[in-house]
Amino acid sequence: MAESDFLEMATTAPEIGAAPRHVALIMDGNGRWAAARGLPRFEGHRRGVEALRRAVRAAIDLKISYLTVYSFSAENWARPREEVQSLLGLLHRFIRNDLAELHGNNVRVRVIGARADLAPEIADLLREAEQVTQANTGLTLVVAFNYGARQEIAAAARALAEMVAEGRLDPEKIDADAIAARLDTADIPDPDLIIRTSGEQRLSNFLLWQAAYAEFVFLPILWPDFDHAALVAAIAEYKHRDRRFGRVQPARSATTAS
Repeated sequence: MAESDFLEMATTAPEIGAAPRHVALIMDGNGRWAAARGLPRFEGHRRGVEALRRAVRAAIDLKISYLTVYSFSAENWARPREEVQSLLGLLHRFIRNDLAELHGNNVRVRVIGARADLAPEIADLLREAEQVTQANTGLTLVVAFNYGARQEIAAAARALAEMVAEGRLDPEKIDADAIAARLDTADIPDPDLIIRTSGEQRLSNFLLWQAAYAEFVFLPILWPDFDHAALVAAIAEYKHRDRRFGRVQPARSATTAS
């Protein structure tokens, strides 16, 4: 489906539900955007940071409560060293250049993902972003960095297993809530809407547990082209969905339906 067709369809169909409280973004397509223009991959990533700025500003305008962005996966370390260094450099510049604006806009930054083996300068940068904005009450920007959902679930399982081994937890008490309480997102509501750009239709080890009842919108655009209109269109598509969470909704009367 072409981008223009999606935008028109999503914004003209009748709405059913409310706007999402929590939107998550898989920002895909930087390399393909650059390749299509004969540019180096780094330029695609640089333009992707500009798209991230637009997405954050759009989320603020649309009064979204939580915006989670998949900035760097646990598997991204396997990319060529030069590309990894470029990505880390962009993260550094984004926080250094944008933290004041985020703070000024009452945005709270949260970071999820493993930090134990991060270089000190990266770990300190992430910690600074959280500390500077921790009292803010507007949009919560959740940055998934060095994040992998399987690794996150495995860490929660290890924590519970250790408690059982030490006699501090009855195995019969382990349920979905016990696992969720030990995930990186324990105090963050599950995403209502997950958007992936570039037309790819997979989660890529992102929020596997939290996505149990999320709606998915796969946009046909590459991430550097993402803007306010694209987010509005994705949310409009979400609002057309009939979310039942496994239940059957009461039948609407003819008067209500009309």
